[in-house]
This record gives sequence, C-alpha cells and structure tokens, in this order.
Amino acid sequence: MVKNILFDFDGVIIDSMQVRDYGFKLIFKDYDSDIVEEFIKYHRYNGGLSRYVKIRYFFEKLLNESIDEKHINELAEQFSSIMKKELVRDKYLISETVEFLKNNCSKYNLHIVSGSDEIELRFLCKELGLETYFISIHGSPTPKIKLVQQILEDKNYNIQETLLIGDSINDLEAAKANNIRFIGYNNVTLKKYEYAETMKKFEEVLTKGYN
Repeated sequence: MVKNILFDFDGVIIDSMQVRDYGFKLIFKDYDSDIVEEFIKYHRYNGGLSRYVKIRYFFEKLLNESIDEKHINELAEQFSSIMKKELVRDKYLISETVEFLKNNCSKYNLHIVSGSDEIELRFLCKELGLETYFISIHGSPTPKIKLVQQILEDKNYNIQETLLIGDSINDLEAAKANNIRFIGYNNVTLKKYEYAETMKKFEEVLTKGYN
C-alpha cells in the first residue's frame, strides 16, 4: 500500500519544458548557437538536474571554460526571473495531475522533490494555488537524491509505502538510490529501464495496486 507520494514538478505537475528551453537560450544568447542547442539536448535529457549543475556543465564541458560560483548564481538568478514571470500562468499546469492532487491530497502524504530552484519553486506553487496540496516542497541546489533521503528520514516513512513520480532519468536514479518505487510519467523512453514502472494517466496510480 502506498501512503507517501513524492512528485517531480516540471513535466509532471507543470508543462514547462519549452519555457525552460527559452530561459536557457536567453541567458546564453551571446554564445554559439550550435553549442547552446547541444546544451538544450543535455538539459532535456537531464530534466531532474538543477540549473546550477546545468550551467556549470555548459561552461566546463561544452565551452571548456572555468566558472565561479558567483557567476553561476548570477545566471541562475536571471533564469529564475524569467521563470517567475512566465510560469505563473495556469495554462502550463497539467490538468490531470492537478485533478489528482485535488481529489487525493487527503489520502496520501504528498511532497514535491524537484530540480528547480527551491525558492522559485515555492513561489510558483503559491502563485498557482498548489502549495496546500503538499506537506513540503523541496528543490535545488540540494540534489534530488538527497532531498528524497531527507524526506524519508525526517518523516520516518516506510520505503515500501513510498513512491516517486517523475519524468526523467534523474528522477528514476533518485528513487532507485533510496530504494523506493518509481513511476515514469509521460516519458516513454523510461520504459527501457528495468527499475521503472510507467503510466500515461494519473488514474493508474489508483488502479494498478498502488493504493
């Protein structure tokens, strides 16, 4: 029986990929477009990684340049400002997920574990009217594996009763590292991983024996 559900945010609760693509392209607008496009592929594949890790990757791996924490934080703040302006619109919410949250928030212990910046994440959840559904909302710069571990320890949750729903390989890795079940949502490529269960609609959480 599942009692505790940990939700990724981007791609599971909110359809933000194109907006985040735009944000990264904007903060990297002065760099070679081919390198930026290569970065966007990396960003999409690693949806659960924090922007701090991604920004460092852009400079150190793609540009072969060093970057200090101050510059990373400045670019991350620019990115966050873009996200706060755009993602507060209800049109980006994934309706079936929100419906599931409304109907089931009293039946499960719900948490958010996201690669998005924690301050920005809590701002968006408040503006979008989502914060009341969750016991806690957690994001970067703390890595997702650590976020999941902290929730399990702080709440003393039974790992057999805990489930993580995400849409990226990073979400799967966070679940596997903490020995909890993982459901891949709206990403068919996750089917190839033995550890991943997948679903297309949130009703399957209730009909596939997770309750």
